[in-house]
Amino acid sequence: MEIKDLLNPEENSEGNNKPKESPLKSLETDLKFYNESLKEVAIEIMVEGISEFPIFIAHQHEVKLGEPILDRNELNTGWSIHASTVEEFSEKGLIQADKKERFIKQYKDPYKFMCVFVIVPEGANFIFFPYQ
Repeated sequence: MEIKDLLNPEENSEGNNKPKESPLKSLETDLKFYNESLKEVAIEIMVEGISEFPIFIAHQHEVKLGEPILDRNELNTGWSIHASTVEEFSEKGLIQADKKERFIKQYKDPYKFMCVFVIVPEGANFIFFPYQ
């Protein structure tokens, strides 16, 4: 074995021991691609008085939450995005009533960061991704 095999295991000569890339890497690429559209939708949600706390749902399967705004099949990307709000998350019990205020305190400036609820087979979590 050569030192390069230790440093870059994904480039091994066998080709079949290649580690699987994290789906979050493709999500980062798609969020950068969707950047302008997501910012426009977030501002529209806030300006129209729908919510001060827009949430985007990133997924690769069927999701019955929020409104679909970007479809991965139509756009030939890895992730679909739905638009939602903290109010909908609270109504559906995804953010418990007693934790809603805590969530809002953690919520970052929606003009600078998109709040994304990422759903993967292993579970789901919130991330704040900066607008470019």
